[in-house]
Amino acid sequence: MIPMVGRLYRENHVVTSVYGRPLINRSVIDIIKAHRFVRQMEGSELAIRDTHAVLEQLSGLNLAECRIDIGKLAMKFRRQDKIAELDDFLKEELKEVIGGRSGERSEGQDVVLYGFGRIGRLMARLLIERSGGGEGLNLRAIVVRKGGAANDLQKRASLLRRDSVHGSFKGTLTIDEENNCIVANGVRIQVIYASSPDSVDYTAYGIKNAIIVDNTGMWRDEEGLGLHLKSPGASRVLLTAPGKGDIKNIVYGVNSDMVSTDDRILSAASCTTNAITPVLKALMDKYGIDNGHVETVHAYTNDQNLIDNYHKGSRRGRSAALNMVITETGAAKAVAKALPELKGKLTGNAIRVPTPNVSMAILNLNLKTETDVESLNDYLRWSSLHSDLQKQIDYVNSAEVVSSDFVGSRYTGIVDGEATIVDGKRAVLYVWYDNEFGYSCQVNRIIHEMAGVSSRVFPKG
Repeated sequence: MIPMVGRLYRENHVVTSVYGRPLINRSVIDIIKAHRFVRQMEGSELAIRDTHAVLEQLSGLNLAECRIDIGKLAMKFRRQDKIAELDDFLKEELKEVIGGRSGERSEGQDVVLYGFGRIGRLMARLLIERSGGGEGLNLRAIVVRKGGAANDLQKRASLLRRDSVHGSFKGTLTIDEENNCIVANGVRIQVIYASSPDSVDYTAYGIKNAIIVDNTGMWRDEEGLGLHLKSPGASRVLLTAPGKGDIKNIVYGVNSDMVSTDDRILSAASCTTNAITPVLKALMDKYGIDNGHVETVHAYTNDQNLIDNYHKGSRRGRSAALNMVITETGAAKAVAKALPELKGKLTGNAIRVPTPNVSMAILNLNLKTETDVESLNDYLRWSSLHSDLQKQIDYVNSAEVVSSDFVGSRYTGIVDGEATIVDGKRAVLYVWYDNEFGYSCQVNRIIHEMAGVSSRVFPKG
């Protein structure tokens, strides 16, 4: 299966998965675990021989660029009422993209990471992972301030290579000192030193019409972020933090249809807003929401002090590694920017806790329609598998999971079905989220939308 998955991606730019679990650059054990996961969601096993047969057929169809969940296709084929051959079934399911590969290759979209912190480095990993044939998003450069160390370039590469939370970089990294570049799995990344967004000439490095992903958080309004657009070679800006003023805050899957080619500056909102908004959208669509409260139990961040020291923010000066710290969150109010129907209906607060990654949002809601635990959980499980929010919402029903089990999750929020509480119209939901990697995946999806390289997804519905 692994060679077929690789060829489909390299030659056709087809991204394959099993029930949302990606197969590209995955090991044999990863693929087996993805198949075993299906038993949790569907109540029955998915045999590897079934998905292998699907892959064999896909390899001969000359597919156009798309995303195909071979697990869902195999299960749909098994459950169909009529008797049909697998090749006929797949030709009908994928008729929109069969024979669509022309052989011509587009240039792709240049991307620059302005800042190289937690989100910046995870974004680099995601962009390198899907570099393919250069037709999608092409990571061309990172922009940082001089760190002061004599071996600055090596230190940047080392932070990309090793991560205490997310593990080692999958692949090879080399350094080109002469040209100030990091080469990651063959992707050449220019390292540019600059002190302000408008001081870089990207065209000097062959970069053009680039999307600048500002992950520094230093500039959050139109005036500050607009400085990027003064640099030759920069065309658009995406902020990885909540934007201020009239900047559109995009939660991919919820209001990403608001993205237009005229938008020069966009925001990807916050990790918590991305975690809760898709679940709230699903609940709004099915049950309606009168009001509610969002309590975030959040991993500590770099903004807090490691030990007690001065901090301009309330309580954040106390040691992050030793304390639970009550702090504010704007996520509840920010939801209204993506879901205007909830404006003024949600309150929110946050508690920072001594873990480095993975957070939880507790949604205490008053619904418009009565329900019960089983019905609510079944609906959210269905949403995670078949709705338009299937890339955002995941579902787990194990009584043994803890926060570290969700490190590396590509979903923005994972509903913990075992913890759900329902009493008539009152519902309490517990939603896990990897506040670093899950959020970075959302940012990556927005960049694809901005670049106009979003792929069609199969099976539909």
